[in-house]
Amino acid sequence: MSNAADEILAGISDAIEMQRGDTSRGRFHKILNADIDVKEIRGATGLSQSEFADTYLLSLSTLQKWEAGTRTPEGPAKTLLYMIARDPSYVRDTLEQV
Repeated sequence: MSNAADEILAGISDAIEMQRGDTSRGRFHKILNADIDVKEIRGATGLSQSEFADTYLLSLSTLQKWEAGTRTPEGPAKTLLYMIARDPSYVRDTLEQV
């Protein structure tokens, strides 16, 4: 077999073992697939769009697009929004120290 085929088979084997619970054979990333309601999260904080963007170091334009549904938060932004939803004061206080 070619080197590439060997590597592919080794990767498949690692993936199967990771699925069985052996996390020592590689690394994986958890992806947040659930929908997120940015407007609801902001509303729970009682902040205006401008205040929310300033408080959590977000672009006002991006926040407005998220709330309008023309863009969707992804990756680190989505993680930040989940954190804000869970504990807005902690996130605010942490970011004030930056």
